[in-house]
Formats: sequence, structure tokens, C-alpha cells
Amino acid sequence: MNHEEIQRYFESSPPPVEVDWKPWAKITNTQVFLKSCYIGIKNFNGPLERCPAWWHLRDFYLHIKRTAVKENTAAEEAVSE
Repeated sequence: MNHEEIQRYFESSPPPVEVDWKPWAKITNTQVFLKSCYIGIKNFNGPLERCPAWWHLRDFYLHIKRTAVKENTAAEEAVSE
């Protein structure tokens, strides 16, 4: 998945406003975070795989996807009980 596909994903299903991403990283405004990643990627001169903004965007996307799967699983278990 490239950054344009991730951007379309977040435009169609926005993440929560605040996200506890890592023990040392809490994002208080995900839209500002995403916008800074998009700008960083756009302005990076070099291969995409060496762009720090790309890695942040990719890792954040994976975190959101994992969190959604966990929440769906928990919701399904609660309904089945």
C-alpha cells in the first residue's frame, strides 16, 4: 500500500481524534498528524522508503487497522455472550 492509498483510506474512514499510539506517543489531533505526514512525504527528496514521514504514516495506519480488528473482535464476543 502506498501513501496515496493510505490517504484515501483515512479520508473515507477517519481515525479517532486522539490516539494513544505508543507508550511514549499520544496523538491529540490525528488530522494534523496525518496532514504533516502527507506534507513531509510530498516534500521529501529521495526514495519513499527512506522518508521518515512515510514510515510514521505507514506505522500509524497499521496501528489503526490492528486496533479496529481488536475492537471488532471484542464487540463480536460481547454480542455472542
